[in-house]
Amino acid sequence: MAVQISPSILSADFARLADEAARVEGVADWLHVDVMDYHFVPNLTLGLPVVEALLKATSTPIDCHLMIDDPDRWAPGYAEAGAASVTIHAEAAKAAVRTLRTIRAAGARAGLALNPATAVDGYEDLLPEIDMLLVMTVEPGFGGQRFLDMVLPKVSRARSLIDKHGGQVWLQVDGGVSDETIERCAEAGADVFVAGNAVYGADDPAAAVRALRALAENA
Repeated sequence: MAVQISPSILSADFARLADEAARVEGVADWLHVDVMDYHFVPNLTLGLPVVEALLKATSTPIDCHLMIDDPDRWAPGYAEAGAASVTIHAEAAKAAVRTLRTIRAAGARAGLALNPATAVDGYEDLLPEIDMLLVMTVEPGFGGQRFLDMVLPKVSRARSLIDKHGGQVWLQVDGGVSDETIERCAEAGADVFVAGNAVYGADDPAAAVRALRALAENA
């Protein structure tokens, strides 16, 4: 799988989101949007109206990560609005198969996210229903957290399960991804990398994206 970099606007300037999106346009594969509802995670960020505005402001595909209660109700709307990828959390979904199929039917890639303490093996049967598996490498809810090395064996296990089923599912990591950790993630089998502070905390976000890509490709 080709390396893909998805800068997270959670670390961007929320007062200038269109400008921040433009800073990585043409170099980033995706623009990662963390939707948090202060219920599933202890933080509140943004929702569908902001995603709709971003879709008009950038040509970079939008990668929506829904850290919310009741994703079965809300996720399809993000796909219908034009998000190219919509990821729901296994811990929050009550009808995961139906919701994942609805996301796909609306024209988006369907993703399933797992918190650090959630074992991947219990979701092997869902691999045919998804386009991307997201393994959280921090506890979801806040940017700038320290990378959890304990999750790397799960990333490796996820890669082996994906390969067992034909290797068509992308494997994304999110949380603490930086120039110090991305190589380990790539070596474990990840191919899509969400980076917040490592991109938007840099003086030149576009250069940061290029540097992260090079590290992952050479791992």
